[in-house]
Amino acid sequence: MKVVMYVHGGSENHGCEAIIRSTARLLELDSKQSVLLSYNQSEDLHYGLDSVVSLNQEINAINKKSFDFIKAYFMQKFFNKHYYVDALLHKLSINSINNMDFGLFVGGDNYCYSDAEVYPVVNKLIRKKVKKLVLWGTSVEPSVLEKRSIKKDIKKFDLIVARESISYEALKKVNSHTLLLPDPAFFLNIERTELPKNFIKGNTIGINISPMILEYEKNQGKTIENYEYLINYIIEQTDYNIALIPHVVWDSNDDRKVLRMLYDKISRKDRICIVDDHNCMQQKYIISQCSYFIGARTHATIAAYSTCVPTLVVGYSVKAKGIAKDLFGTYENYVIPVQELKEQSDLLNSFLWLRKNSERIKNELKNKTKEYSTLKNEYLKGLVND
Repeated sequence: MKVVMYVHGGSENHGCEAIIRSTARLLELDSKQSVLLSYNQSEDLHYGLDSVVSLNQEINAINKKSFDFIKAYFMQKFFNKHYYVDALLHKLSINSINNMDFGLFVGGDNYCYSDAEVYPVVNKLIRKKVKKLVLWGTSVEPSVLEKRSIKKDIKKFDLIVARESISYEALKKVNSHTLLLPDPAFFLNIERTELPKNFIKGNTIGINISPMILEYEKNQGKTIENYEYLINYIIEQTDYNIALIPHVVWDSNDDRKVLRMLYDKISRKDRICIVDDHNCMQQKYIISQCSYFIGARTHATIAAYSTCVPTLVVGYSVKAKGIAKDLFGTYENYVIPVQELKEQSDLLNSFLWLRKNSERIKNELKNKTKEYSTLKNEYLKGLVND
């Protein structure tokens, strides 16, 4: 089976890395027959993805003397459609592949944002190179589907695999060839690694925050204030230590910058640590050793959920709510939207609820992960039988 995966941002986003590793495992991909088109091939080499798939650089320079560029620039200049120029960044790499059985659009949340209009153009290019095109492990903001070009594009996918039920219900109305299966990263392998100083196995609370959620807060500064208030409570009122765990380390969107800001605000350095960067399997191991996890990055929280760690999500979009709803029957109390942070104690109050209900939550996660484990074969069956 020859598969090309594309719209992969690069492995410094360990959620992107986790999707590729898990997909290769679930579909039993041959690394020589499978190609990953990557926005940043050097990142994937650094984290060893070349052992899983063949790597090609997806984003390349545009030949501004080409007829393609002239057409795209015309669309931008006179119709304000900049995405035709953006799509040309992908064209050289797409032209380098041929006669693939499946193309997997692996950007799990790329249809959650208002700038998704480039993807119909990219998908049109890649459809010429594959027998079937699949939207893989996706979440989609229902409002994005109201755009005519996006809705038209979604209809053309031969198969859609939605990773949570809110997106599934919206996508099913547009494309009947839609399946509901958990995010592939629920099946990511764990790789043991050394735990950092001040990380007490089984008595440490893992905390993740991303620069992205700060862009969605309605009350400026309230997110950091809530995290700081929570951490100080944990240190002063409990015997837990704190591990600040990054999951995306891109220069432009680096969790470590915000985590360092939090670290600097905490006086008890003997009770807190910042976890170094690791590959996604090692990150999952570290998260699995936490007593609780409070996180913003989707795949950091999936690492916690899938290892039965009681988890509170500081969310901003449909994916957080949908994943929690499928695990627990509701996202209420399990997801606190960053837009709703008003008082400095909001995050703490949600954590206290999590702590009070932790044993029940652990049992529900154990049951759900056991149920999910029975679905491993459904990914391959859905692909080849659709």
